[in-house]
Amino acid sequence: MNKDLFNYWKPDVALNLNNAKELKKFNINFGPQHPASHGVLRMILQMRGEVVEKIDTHIGLLHRGSEKLIEDKNYLLGLPYFDRMDYVSVLSQEHAYCLAIESLLKANNYQAEYVQVRVIFDELTRVLNHLLAVSTHSLDVGCMAPMFWAFEEREKIMEFYERVSGARMHAAFYRPNDISINYITNELIRDILLFSRMFLKRLAMIENKLQMTSIWKYRLVNVGILSKQFCNSWGLTGVLARSAGISRDIRLSYSETYANYYFLNVRSFIGSNGDCYDRYLIRMREMVESIHIILQVVQKLNITYNKVNFKKTSWKASNIFTNNFYNYLDYSKPATVKPMRKSNQLSWYVSMEEVINHFKYYSEGITVPKGLTYRSVEAPKGEFAVTLVSDGTNKPYRCKVRSPAYYHLQAIAPMMQGHFFADLVTIVGSQDLVLGEIDR
Repeated sequence: MNKDLFNYWKPDVALNLNNAKELKKFNINFGPQHPASHGVLRMILQMRGEVVEKIDTHIGLLHRGSEKLIEDKNYLLGLPYFDRMDYVSVLSQEHAYCLAIESLLKANNYQAEYVQVRVIFDELTRVLNHLLAVSTHSLDVGCMAPMFWAFEEREKIMEFYERVSGARMHAAFYRPNDISINYITNELIRDILLFSRMFLKRLAMIENKLQMTSIWKYRLVNVGILSKQFCNSWGLTGVLARSAGISRDIRLSYSETYANYYFLNVRSFIGSNGDCYDRYLIRMREMVESIHIILQVVQKLNITYNKVNFKKTSWKASNIFTNNFYNYLDYSKPATVKPMRKSNQLSWYVSMEEVINHFKYYSEGITVPKGLTYRSVEAPKGEFAVTLVSDGTNKPYRCKVRSPAYYHLQAIAPMMQGHFFADLVTIVGSQDLVLGEIDR
């Protein structure tokens, strides 16, 4: 390694050593073998004692050329590539891609059943992502118990993935201007509601465990503080931007909202200090808000099941870690089930003509009119957007992905400057990085 790699850089403010001996600068590697480096992330640190002065970040070798592969296939066959980017938030990325195609097709139906189903699975994906982010962050800092509870809940959500798509992680469930609605049954909605009810209790266990562990606050409070100006300068979005006090959530934006979020009671949370602890609190509150959104969508679908009826009274997220939530559940009245479709029997492949049409549709794909579009969604990690350029064929002429973690990782160097080496794991964990999304 070149020893003169950092010789050109000098700190803006000289360290006050109080007439102590001059500390020797040295360079060390963090990752990629380190468990907290998220796979292939490597950082060359310039240290002065225990203080980090500069970081040279290497994102590793994960490049698979996903965007060029998407341009080489028709629109429908390009969908599974979005599952392989951020493999923890697969359906949110699929949603952005479908929105981009639907924008070119001029097909926006916000009252359709498939749009409401997308909202349910988008929020389940948000919970899936935040559970991994909080549990692995606590494991990196030094608390192991939340990981076991969180991964048990994640298995239930991935089971919902499997029931609608056949895959636990890479679902490929959404379709442009369509969705595979045949497996959205009353039994599935019933199990999602049962999961929503029991999940809040498990979330309270995680919250109580972390709040009772004194080292958790010691390692997170006043570490990795972000300002509004810094977030705007470096393009930070999502939880990182909201922790700094920026009131931006695409779901709440009148001009950028998608699906039917604008017609729901959706709340977003912002921090006051912009540190790692604020980012942890926002992720915890967003998981509860996701459950709240799921309950609203189920009420709009008018699907209930025996022995559990959800009252139409709104409930506050501030009461989630108490027993007050269960006051909004009514077990006294029997429920009537309204089926989402007339028959549970699949109507595919009943004639040779339908088989031929099905084959031609999925092999040739759809023809999209010429145009350019940029559509974004509020993914769990931030603003995930897709830019599509269509030349009027069944394949995209250009596809460009805006991944939030790419912008977040480039800000790790200024965020770490002046912190101790032990704070590196805390700050990287609070960013919630997935390297597959960064190096596509």
